[in-house]
Amino acid sequence: MNRTIFDEEHDLFREGFRQFIAKEITPLFPLWERNGIVPRTLFEQAGASGFLGTQVPEEFGGGGTDDFRFNAIITEELMYAGHAGMVLCFSTHNDVCLPYFLGLGTEEQKARWLPGICSGGSVTAIAMTEPDTGSDLASIRTSGVRDGDCFIVNGAKTFISNGINADLVITAVKTDPHQRHAGMTLMVLERGMEGFGRGRNLEKVGLHCQDTAELLFENVRVPVSNVLGGVGDGFSNLVHNLPQERLGIAIGGVAAA
Repeated sequence: MNRTIFDEEHDLFREGFRQFIAKEITPLFPLWERNGIVPRTLFEQAGASGFLGTQVPEEFGGGGTDDFRFNAIITEELMYAGHAGMVLCFSTHNDVCLPYFLGLGTEEQKARWLPGICSGGSVTAIAMTEPDTGSDLASIRTSGVRDGDCFIVNGAKTFISNGINADLVITAVKTDPHQRHAGMTLMVLERGMEGFGRGRNLEKVGLHCQDTAELLFENVRVPVSNVLGGVGDGFSNLVHNLPQERLGIAIGGVAAA
């Protein structure tokens, strides 16, 4: 079927990614499924090949094209190849997390984080769900208490896609316990921060190669400069970005069908 939403540039991108899958993913996919995780080097290979951060301006190492059709092609080709678990690895990084850095990041934050996101050197995740909180996002308990130029973060998250591999975790934190929606703030917790731990790589019914983790925060000092968007604006920012995540899920479902 001739799909008119794509042009020649998209077709070339699709062929390139299809070859990337055949060479770099398909031969090792069964091993990664057994291991429950993909190697971090895969993100670096994808970044070097131009398959990460296509929407990021070129000055930060991205593709410089604000065109979600490239993201859709990556999801479709992974589904066509039968590698559903790989979809979440890439879509979490490209489709779900990247818009927060692009849309909410300051110029300093973009310069600090986007090059690594595009190169694959910095894997991303987003942490909302908690052991006691699922769809009722306003009820999260992970807390952030201001202490000078830092927030002291305590709590736990679970079912976090890319949770083991992630270097940059966009984390929903309650900075005002007296407010439900207006009391939530997004901040980026980074690999190596003292008190930032990881629990199990969770076993799942499917999507085995996609690491899904528990994250633990014990008195993590997160600089105010790591707040993504305004303090107290976290819920509205999540609501704004979640529709694209849902779109990506739909694209994957149709491709699988």
